[in-house]
Amino acid sequence: MLLGLDIGGTKIEGVIVSPSTNNVVHRLRKPTVKNTYQGFFTSVRLVIDELLSRESIQSIGVGSPGSINRQTGLMQGANIVCLNGEDFLSDLKAAYPHVPIALTNDANCLAISEYETGAAKQASNSCLAVILGTGCGGGVIINGSIVDGQHGLGGEIGHNPLPYFSEHDDGASTQCYCGAWNCNELFLSGTGFERTWALKHSPLSAPDIFAKAHLGEQSCIQHIEHYCDQLARALGTIVNIIDPEVILLGGGMSNQDVLYPIIQAKLAPYTFGGKASTPIVKAMHGDSSGVLGAAYLPVMHGLTKLRRN
Repeated sequence: MLLGLDIGGTKIEGVIVSPSTNNVVHRLRKPTVKNTYQGFFTSVRLVIDELLSRESIQSIGVGSPGSINRQTGLMQGANIVCLNGEDFLSDLKAAYPHVPIALTNDANCLAISEYETGAAKQASNSCLAVILGTGCGGGVIINGSIVDGQHGLGGEIGHNPLPYFSEHDDGASTQCYCGAWNCNELFLSGTGFERTWALKHSPLSAPDIFAKAHLGEQSCIQHIEHYCDQLARALGTIVNIIDPEVILLGGGMSNQDVLYPIIQAKLAPYTFGGKASTPIVKAMHGDSSGVLGAAYLPVMHGLTKLRRN
């Protein structure tokens, strides 16, 4: 059995997957503790320990916010701020010394899962996966392999500046927790979508904004249109660099079907020549994409071999 973890800003999801059937045998979700690193690490261990009590497992794969800097081994770029600067992978290996463990960006896990068995499985060698949840991140596959990069920054589109930023996007420049200004994550994540709404209106949750738009509330419709324009700008810059065969979206915002035709229509003008027709699709495995990719991560890294049951 393979154990996979998908660590998000609000919840930690753990699964045990049977490699003989690719089916999830056990699933567990617990809130993410974010106030201190020790509290965070304890909440991760609670999920792992409960799953270990249910099955014998071959490996542990972890999809985590942020990435590992290959030069230092420390976490960086995580929207769970207490995780940054910590040697998370080494701490996991010390806690579970007899089990192979692999860790990568949660968006990389989304890309792996969808490229292998999901919405991007028809792609011959490339795709871009984007998580639009509590944070915003990306996973890039080129020539059938995940692109991590020298510093573990492959796919970190959430911390590129929003293209063509103006006061129309936000009343003033905004500093991200990473220290940069006007990062994509401040606008394209689910929390960013709610943040920019609250700058001009009374606070509302993202589902409520979409519900009101469905009922014809013009301010909500306009906010969604503008969000799609912002997302199209960000995706257009990536198309101009790697020109992926397909772009797939995951995370809470990706569940809003109304977004797809709007983003698709807005993408081409932000690409070189203005004619790119890159398909933008929803992750097939839904909220489970990341955790399924995490479960198979140690296998892809050659840390364990599948034992068919």
